[in-house]
Amino acid sequence: MERVNDAANHTAESVPGPPSTASAPADSGSRKGSGSRLYPRVTSFRSRRGALTATQQQSWDRTWPRIGRDVADEPLDAAAWFGRDAPLVIEIGCGTGTATAAMAQAEPHLNLIGIEVYQPGLAQLVQRIEREQIDNVRLLRGDAVDVLENMIAEQSLTGVRVFFPDPWPKARHHKRRLLQPATFALIANRLRPGGVLHVATDHADYAEFIAAVGAAEPQLIGLNETTGGVSAEHRDSAPIGFERPVTKFEGKAHRAGSAINEFIWGKIG
Repeated sequence: MERVNDAANHTAESVPGPPSTASAPADSGSRKGSGSRLYPRVTSFRSRRGALTATQQQSWDRTWPRIGRDVADEPLDAAAWFGRDAPLVIEIGCGTGTATAAMAQAEPHLNLIGIEVYQPGLAQLVQRIEREQIDNVRLLRGDAVDVLENMIAEQSLTGVRVFFPDPWPKARHHKRRLLQPATFALIANRLRPGGVLHVATDHADYAEFIAAVGAAEPQLIGLNETTGGVSAEHRDSAPIGFERPVTKFEGKAHRAGSAINEFIWGKIG
């Protein structure tokens, strides 16, 4: 896919607003309240005054009621929301969503849900969805772990994408990283057999952590070289594409000399 322009939101300094799009779950299969979390869930999404431009607000008012909703503690009927029954993929932390939109246009046979906390980023994606009439994207605003725990049924996802999650680089903050063992187990539980988890990071320490935790998850098997598989053996048969748009943020990482680590796992059937 061609290079696309996207805002970085993988660190607290990247964009204003909340530094993370998800909390690490305390128990991979539970639906416990915020008291069980390693750190509190996001509970307020009140935007700063003037956070959206006038044209963004107009697009939001026209389009959000149809394609977006806030995260809730109730099961999601994706087929009813999309108006069709199709394989379901979620992207955790979709940011401003130019990569999300590009993938949706490249995979019109999939239903894609982007999850994000940062409203101005979502507003940019809403504008593009409206402008380009992209029909296979829906958006959830809130905590991605709440979505996985409370809104997504077991073995119902064809794919999960987590691109450049917040690395929480300070050691005392590592417990806040999204991709903990419990999150891997939760994602694997929600994937259908043969479903795909695709993760990318430019943070070397987080990459080592992700590799170790993913390798220890018994429900997953590596599909690309980074995870101990051979991508050429799975690329054509996988239910979602392995290709990922290169965002503006990723371009900056390349220019800074940061290696991009790509991890692709499949759910064991």
